[in-house]
Amino acid sequence: MKTCPLPMTPLRQRMVEDMHMRNYSEHTIRAYLHCVADFARHFRTSPAHLGPEQVRAYQLFLVQDKPLAWPTVVQTVCALRFLYRVTLGRPTMLDYIPHPRRPFMLPTILSQAEVAVLLTTPRNLKHRAILTTLYATGLRVAELCQLQVTDIDSARMVVRVRQGKGHHDRYVMLSPKLLPLLRQYWQQYKPHPWLFPGNPRTRPLVTRTVYTICRDAGQAAHLPKALYPHMLRHSFATHLLEAGVDLRRIQLLLGHRSLPTTSRYLHVTPHVLHATPSPLDALPLETPL
Repeated sequence: MKTCPLPMTPLRQRMVEDMHMRNYSEHTIRAYLHCVADFARHFRTSPAHLGPEQVRAYQLFLVQDKPLAWPTVVQTVCALRFLYRVTLGRPTMLDYIPHPRRPFMLPTILSQAEVAVLLTTPRNLKHRAILTTLYATGLRVAELCQLQVTDIDSARMVVRVRQGKGHHDRYVMLSPKLLPLLRQYWQQYKPHPWLFPGNPRTRPLVTRTVYTICRDAGQAAHLPKALYPHMLRHSFATHLLEAGVDLRRIQLLLGHRSLPTTSRYLHVTPHVLHATPSPLDALPLETPL
């Protein structure tokens, strides 16, 4: 299998099979295997030989000594819980692998003016098409990489997202400004079947390349923030909310499973904040001379 470059031990093979049977995405499989491999390397032995004390010590190591970003810690916890509950058949271990509380982080967004500068900066047509597609559709970077030419439906003015996060298909809008750019890009590059092919052209673009394209474009545009693909997705959602699009519709466009996940954009939307009066405004205070 191409899923894992590390030696395929029996335990690793079984974990891969367990995740495939449950229809986990290739991205999740690679991430979980990487987390479990780091856990095994830390103690220099197979996880099958490790128990509650080692798991607790490793979690403290990740949080206190490393330390890792919280999403990485959460992902490691999920990987270990899957390993012990499913692959090793030790569900009682879940009591020793608690889910950490995620800190609430506001998304970093670009202003519309910053997006406009960014999208006109790259000279490379493919790079400009990639950045514009990310912003115009709000796709995740992995969803962008999996786009096929046939997913662009100009007759209905929609873009089909195949098996997005959680293995759900959905449609997003095809902007009238994006369509001519994609046509120009197609005429020059003739991509097939992937809209944004990688190297070789028979393979889709890898997410790492998109991160590099975003970083370089952000630097060339002299943006004050380090640009990454998800920032364009955050900007897509926030700008829609500022334009008056309701949260439920934005939730469907983003492919979020729960509305609370989408509602965090309320915290960074100026018109929502400005439209809410302070309780001070209701007090019968006289304005000082």
